[in-house]
Amino acid sequence: MPGKNLSREEAQQRAGVLAVDDYRVRLDLTSAPDPTAATFRSTTTVAFRCSRPGAATFLDLLAPSVRSVTLNGRALDPATAYDGARVHIDGLAAENVVTVEADCAYSRTGEGLHRFVDPADGETYLYTHFEPADARRVFANFEQPDLKAPFTFTVTAPAAWDVRSNAVHESVTEEGGARTWEFAPTKPISTYLTAVVAGPYHVETDHYSHELADGTTLEIPLSALCRRSLAPHFDAEEILGVTKLGLDFFHEEFDFPYPFGKYDQAFVPEYNIGAMENPGCVTFKEEFVFRSKVTDAAYEARANVVLHEMAHMWFGDLVTPRWWDDLWLKESFADFMGSYGLIGARTRYSAAWVTFANQRKAWAYRQDQFPTTHPITADIRDLEDAKLNFDGITYAKGASVLKQLVAYVGSEAFFEGARRYFKRHAFGNTELGDLLGVLEETSGRDLKSWAASWLQTAGVDALTPQITTDAEGRITELAVLQDGDALRPHRIAVGLYDRDADGALVRTERIELDVTGARTVVAEAVGRPRPALVLLNDEDLTYCKIRFDDSSLETLRTGLGGIRDELARALAWSAVWNLTRDGLMPARDYVALVLRFAGQEGNIGVLQSLHAQAKTAVDLYAAPEWRAEGARQLADGALRELRDAVPGSDHQLAWARFLAQTAGGAEHLGLVRGLLAGSARIDGLEVDQELRWSLWLALAAAGQAGDEELAGELAVDNTAGGKHQYTQCLAARPTPEAKAAAWSAVIDSDELPSALVEANSAGFSIPAQRDLTALYAAPYFKLLEKVWAERTIEIAIRIVGGFFPIAQTDGHTLAEADAWLDGHPQAAPALRRLVLERRDDLARALRAQACDRV
Repeated sequence: MPGKNLSREEAQQRAGVLAVDDYRVRLDLTSAPDPTAATFRSTTTVAFRCSRPGAATFLDLLAPSVRSVTLNGRALDPATAYDGARVHIDGLAAENVVTVEADCAYSRTGEGLHRFVDPADGETYLYTHFEPADARRVFANFEQPDLKAPFTFTVTAPAAWDVRSNAVHESVTEEGGARTWEFAPTKPISTYLTAVVAGPYHVETDHYSHELADGTTLEIPLSALCRRSLAPHFDAEEILGVTKLGLDFFHEEFDFPYPFGKYDQAFVPEYNIGAMENPGCVTFKEEFVFRSKVTDAAYEARANVVLHEMAHMWFGDLVTPRWWDDLWLKESFADFMGSYGLIGARTRYSAAWVTFANQRKAWAYRQDQFPTTHPITADIRDLEDAKLNFDGITYAKGASVLKQLVAYVGSEAFFEGARRYFKRHAFGNTELGDLLGVLEETSGRDLKSWAASWLQTAGVDALTPQITTDAEGRITELAVLQDGDALRPHRIAVGLYDRDADGALVRTERIELDVTGARTVVAEAVGRPRPALVLLNDEDLTYCKIRFDDSSLETLRTGLGGIRDELARALAWSAVWNLTRDGLMPARDYVALVLRFAGQEGNIGVLQSLHAQAKTAVDLYAAPEWRAEGARQLADGALRELRDAVPGSDHQLAWARFLAQTAGGAEHLGLVRGLLAGSARIDGLEVDQELRWSLWLALAAAGQAGDEELAGELAVDNTAGGKHQYTQCLAARPTPEAKAAAWSAVIDSDELPSALVEANSAGFSIPAQRDLTALYAAPYFKLLEKVWAERTIEIAIRIVGGFFPIAQTDGHTLAEADAWLDGHPQAAPALRRLVLERRDDLARALRAQACDRV
């Protein structure tokens, strides 16, 4: 497969003949502050062995130009050796040294070496992001995870800058206004894990010590970095505190010392993802540096990501999947350990499993019901497949299945297996069988059938209680019905709930059992009084959708908010949302539940999820004739709860933001403008910068924010975050001109970074403005292949997903999507997958609307 893509077969062939001994990478970044400089000098020397002397191979490189290629002292002509994506070399010896000198491009898409100029002070910042295969945008290499090697970086940058990489720097020399940083060699790592962060970053430091079993002490220097203009908002002490708790926890659980020396954590601008586990130099999106007040759910989410990336130091960095088929070997574990670690490391976020059940699993359930769903162990044919498989299956479903595995084999067997896995495969690459082997050793169980059911099949099962009672109301039979393609074995708890003296729903009985096949009888329930609520998968041990018998569902309609246990309540909320998405509960009924009980919800993360889901229910799942009424009810409810919320509380802030999202009537918009102007006040509510932008967005979407007003707000907040919010406000205005400008800014130009592509698409695609955007549906389908061919994959993904006409739920757009899929069978598989998934979202919305009309 020629070109920018790389197939699994090519990678296997290359790994079959090559072994890499060493990389030496020299980067000259002194041109970075010059906005007219498009490139930087990159020189790479690779020492490698070839088991078939005389063979030919290639290095991967995406660069505007190659200056020279030298193989074993022999100069090759770049004009013939380099084809724009690969450097071809032949006549290999048993031992080889190749040097490639190239001019590589600064990036504005977050792929490769991203360059950002801070509008607040004009300073320039750089950072790299490579997963799965963008190291080749910065230096020539063998871009596949199983050709690991030590890397030695040398970076020349402006003298005032700080430069970080995976290893500690050994020396810094200054000459002519520039400094050259010589870094120590890394341990053997994959190309996608290498990193460089350079710029005038604000740095805060700390130190971690850990006494090892042999009596020696492991010393780890810690640092946290952000842009200087964000330094006043940087709570590095909190971040580094979680870091030290996590290092304590993982050393205790994994019994393998942290292997990468130092631990830098850089919070960087315009980042495409949440974070990246570069060993010794982790990068995070800088939105985790909170400029304004956020709820505690945001702090919990950040702490979860800190521990997720830390788990990768072992699951992914120390031991790495051989190819992207086994991406789950690192991502599922890290996702699981993020939540497990928040509790195990004794952080203050004791409700981590509630958040996991309510938010992470919602992502998994959605992804797993697409026609493009795949097993956790996926079939990844090439790099484009890999790019799309950083999804809810690989992360959240995989983590859910690991939680089930821990229940299945026991936590001690699970972690002892992990310890053996690290020791046996340190600095190497693994596949599924390697992990199952150690877990079978430690648990004594045959996991092949378990793996076949859970890791190698797709789809989500649904579990429903079936209850019969006698004349006295006692249970004569309680059975669990399983519906799904796989009919997997599930270890679950069944909770029986009744009202206590205060009217709260509390668990009176817990029954744990294995569910197998289509129907499983819960023998222990026989003879017990019929409870008010039967909750399957109580404690969230397995991965499934849960349903209710009619009596339990009626209990929830009148008392969902009265479930005392926080996790049980979150599971009930998750279940009724799945019923709504599946077209089994009318959207207006779900909205009624939210309006009745969300004000009682104590968990702020669950509350914020309810807000987002209720908004989706009205925008996409409600019958069109009820949308306006549903929107009015949500806005009225938000206003009522905002006024009733405890002053200064997280809940008050969440309801204020929800009001901004739902405001439409004169009363709501009047309050919004009054809060911005200072003429209205809600006791305890601080209208800080982030909330101001939320309020401006409400006015912009309603056509009540003028150009001068929005420009004035940007002048006050002339930052990267301010520019993003301002761009979204402009695109959200309900005029043909605003929609045309947002469309053109993204489609007709490739100048925008991914953050502003997202801002334009978010403002453009407001569901309530479907009449204005309807005329863009046909052009959207016509430009798909051009976008995919001409844009980087990060930008293309955002355009294809962000501008899909999801709000056009009259049936015509569904037919257009089907026509495009039928007419483009040879389109790139990754592109077809994106369109098919969005098409499925649209079809689901139509089914939900049909349910809501009944």
